[in-house]
Amino acid sequence: MKTTSEAFGRKMLRRIDSRTDSFNIGLLIPTSGSLGLLGPSAYACARLARDTWNARGGLDGREVRLTVLNSSEASTSLDVDLDAMLKAREVDALVALSNTAVCRRISTVVNARVPLIYTPHFEGEGLPEWVHAIGETPDRQLLPALDWITGRYRPRRWYLLGNDYSWPRYSHRLAMPCIRASGAEVVGERYVPLGERAFEPVIEEIIATRADAVLISLVGGESVYMCRAFGAAGLAGKVLRLSVCMEENAVLGMGQENTDGMFVAAGYFANLDSDVNGDFKERYRAHFGDRSPMLNSLSQSVYEGIVHLQRQARDPDGPPGQNILPGVRSRCRQAFDADSDPIFLGQVDGLGIRVIRTLVGEP
Repeated sequence: MKTTSEAFGRKMLRRIDSRTDSFNIGLLIPTSGSLGLLGPSAYACARLARDTWNARGGLDGREVRLTVLNSSEASTSLDVDLDAMLKAREVDALVALSNTAVCRRISTVVNARVPLIYTPHFEGEGLPEWVHAIGETPDRQLLPALDWITGRYRPRRWYLLGNDYSWPRYSHRLAMPCIRASGAEVVGERYVPLGERAFEPVIEEIIATRADAVLISLVGGESVYMCRAFGAAGLAGKVLRLSVCMEENAVLGMGQENTDGMFVAAGYFANLDSDVNGDFKERYRAHFGDRSPMLNSLSQSVYEGIVHLQRQARDPDGPPGQNILPGVRSRCRQAFDADSDPIFLGQVDGLGIRVIRTLVGEP
């Protein structure tokens, strides 16, 4: 779901012309709640993009600045704070990492007053046309992963588990025909509230259904607690797990004894073996040191969102690619394009995710 580059560029140029001192990006990232564990790495990725942009002269000589707002589903002040900043013209564009329920809510507040870049995977529908959503969609991310799992391991009984909001429900509706076409059946489907921590009843239900594969559409901390309970019940390595939301921080949180038999599909992994990612990780470590926050797909999408913003904001009459930040996911070294960029399948290996296959596109 993308606006045209021309319309987006015109809106950006109007914002640029309205200020003379700086270009201010409102950075909406989770600092608490279900996705709160992503906050440090998301902020680090945004700072790297901002500092690289400023080192190249900023936006037409204007310094690029970040203002952080908490995009957690539990944030009680986000709507009011965001509206006040927009009325005061304190932000010229927004880059957001949140669940889609939050993005829909903030898009109502923003109401196209400034460009909004939404970076993580999402349903592929349900957001206003003017929102620039650049993340992976289930048709390119989930379905090819299901095809690979069903072809390789031939599970017969799937259990579907997700948070209770639109993205997991949409993903599961899309997954069911694919599962049934493989000759398997869906033996259970359950949705838990955001913030759920007690997964023992879910594990009991998975055992009772005799599921041999679980599709996990949980976000952030919920994945950690679920997989700890999964391992404690002795299911790790016995029942397959597939997720398109699992990431490196969650793997660290759940512990290596609970990760056997887990697969993840995403547009980026920290262990992706490519020259472009190698360069990105060198710059990241040089910027933040050896104890820098763990890179992962969701947080790294924030970097790609700022790359995308810079690409669209540059002078359309300038030379192609002028002052464009190096992207990581795209073969073209530009911002991630969910319609064409590769999707990878990773297997959780100890405390890391090992890339084992390119599911869609070319690396």
